[in-house]
Amino acid sequence: MAASVRGINKSLLPAAKTRATIAKRLTGVTGAMTTATIAEMEARYRWFRDLDAEHRSWITLVAQTGIDGFVTWFADPDPAAPTGSDVFGSAPRELARRISLAQTVELVKTTIEVVETQIDEVMPKADRPVLHAAIVQYSREVAFAAAEVYARAAELRGAWDARLEALVVDAVVRGDTDETVLSRASALGWRSPAAIVVVVGRSPEGDGSQTLEAIRHNAAIGRVDMLGSIQGDRMIVILGGDGLHSETSTLGLVGSLASFFGPGPVVVGPVVAHLMEAGGSTREALSGYRAAVAWPEAPRPVSTHDLLPERALAGDGHARRALARELYDPLLAAGGGLLETLISFLDQGSSVEAAARALFVHPNTVRYRLRRIHEVSGYSPTDPRDAYALRLALTLGRLLSKPEPAKAAPRPTPIDARAVV
Repeated sequence: MAASVRGINKSLLPAAKTRATIAKRLTGVTGAMTTATIAEMEARYRWFRDLDAEHRSWITLVAQTGIDGFVTWFADPDPAAPTGSDVFGSAPRELARRISLAQTVELVKTTIEVVETQIDEVMPKADRPVLHAAIVQYSREVAFAAAEVYARAAELRGAWDARLEALVVDAVVRGDTDETVLSRASALGWRSPAAIVVVVGRSPEGDGSQTLEAIRHNAAIGRVDMLGSIQGDRMIVILGGDGLHSETSTLGLVGSLASFFGPGPVVVGPVVAHLMEAGGSTREALSGYRAAVAWPEAPRPVSTHDLLPERALAGDGHARRALARELYDPLLAAGGGLLETLISFLDQGSSVEAAARALFVHPNTVRYRLRRIHEVSGYSPTDPRDAYALRLALTLGRLLSKPEPAKAAPRPTPIDARAVV
């Protein structure tokens, strides 16, 4: 069995002395091969023509190093597979950021084709079969080396992006979003959409980074920007897109992503207009996530607005004020006996007839007022879940209402004794 080192089959190469002789003749034409390679690159590829002089010089250096490396490798008595540093180490690291992997493949492919053409044109006929067999082996290893360079660069870039993304999400959670955070988010591909929501749920089991990438992929299909981070046992995802303006569309999108979260509630914060304001959505989403344990039958996902009663009982002052101001105050201002009807309806066990008797009105009047309560508040007293929120809103509205200051009793007018006489 032929000996091989890192993929190099030595049985396909001639003796070392023969290779040294051929390599000496090949050395004299390496400069012409490099010049021909760059000319061919310029003729074939527009992206190469669009490069500035500095980047073109880097590619020229890589091509020249590759050709010289082939000659050195071919002349080596004990050749081994070339490494990425042998071929691409001569160019700065920025080259991997400036040209893509596909463009690097085009560079390698063009260089090999030019070298093969030059071999047929300038080398003796006896040398050509040996050199063609050698260039096939060498080019294969160079292609593997290129893939390794880009894989390592992608891995480093992915690790850096993950750390940067975690910093952005952490700043949003802390409500410390400034221009620096916006710049970092933009570097991650955030396009500053007009509608943004924050989603909180339990961290998934296994590799969380793969889960975040899966969410990012599915969000991209729906043309939605995504930032995410895993913080302990919870996963926070920030979504942004023009299709998130309505609660229905938002819950529909998050519902398609809910399976990526761990078991338990998936809470969706309110929609905000800018990443600068996402701290408010995050605060409500975290509050709802903590309080969701009190409503195990909640849908998945569930909005923070639907969790207002649980959040209020858990001590969220914003939720208490929202219930009082968004439910109690509008009913009080609407008049028409709506507040009195709601109180009586709930006190009478949600019985229309019993409430009508307590109020001394016709049952149809109670039904009309119940419909009006639904129109004014958005909550239906006949729905058990809505009735629960309305009952809590009544209590909080009374507690948070400022009592009118008591009027001082008028002082008695002193009696003039002479007037009595």
